[in-house]
Amino acid sequence: MDGTRAGTPDPRGLAALILGASLLGFAAMLVRWAAPAGPLAVGFYRMAIALPPVAWLAWRARNSARREAGKARLWAGVAGLCFVGDLWMWHSSLHHTSAANATLLVTLAPIWVAVVSVVWLGAKLRRRFWLGVAFALGGALILGLAKGARWGTGLGELLGALASLAYGAFTLALGRARQELSAPEALFWVVLCCTAGFGVLGLAQGEAFTGYPARAWWALAGLGLVVQVVAWWLITWGIGHVSTNLGAMGLMTQPVATVILGWLLLGESVKPLQGLGTLLVLAGIAACAFAPPVASGPAEA
Repeated sequence: MDGTRAGTPDPRGLAALILGASLLGFAAMLVRWAAPAGPLAVGFYRMAIALPPVAWLAWRARNSARREAGKARLWAGVAGLCFVGDLWMWHSSLHHTSAANATLLVTLAPIWVAVVSVVWLGAKLRRRFWLGVAFALGGALILGLAKGARWGTGLGELLGALASLAYGAFTLALGRARQELSAPEALFWVVLCCTAGFGVLGLAQGEAFTGYPARAWWALAGLGLVVQVVAWWLITWGIGHVSTNLGAMGLMTQPVATVILGWLLLGESVKPLQGLGTLLVLAGIAACAFAPPVASGPAEA
């Protein structure tokens, strides 16, 4: 592994993680511009377009690969399948509840990561970390309410919660893969498995993979190159330099970036509640950044 997993997090890793998660803020508007492409077709082209440059990056980093890293590659493949499940269930939830509800529920992922880390992986998290989680989730709740989140029929909310479980599993599996794989190689196996997963699901559900207007193809290219290559390379590299729990928290920068980019690029108004939610999310991430896991003994403040 090439980064710090305990103690004070590597500031370069945290900066890369937050920058990458911020670039994910472009995903929502690019998915919107990719219409009429369906969600599985969008996922397939996002990964297929990213695959050649990611494969080239992995080939360049081949000298750093370990011969005994087969299990780590398997973990990267599991991360890819979890990511497919996350996006599939999240997109499906949008048909049964509001986008605000679905996005809000996905932000539960850091809770699942923290619970798994404590119960199954033996991590000891400081009270300050849990306080940061509470701040960030509170901020995400405010952002969701400001965007109109309200309880729906229940099915959409269930799918959104299941998507958050898949996203949490993705974060844990990717963190495990990064203990032995370089960022480019881990990203390559994730993207390869995602391409296959989205392609199979898209064909099984009969989604159209052709016949899109030029704007949709440009949006798909942006998703593949900006979001999947640049953003996720930064995130994958950053996760190798911070704890998995902090990595999950750093990914919560995405809804903040979505609000800011919507204001800058789409002329969407920013409500005072959104400003408060943004500050709480950032404060929560900062609190978690300065509350590394305890090496041994009881949890500390």
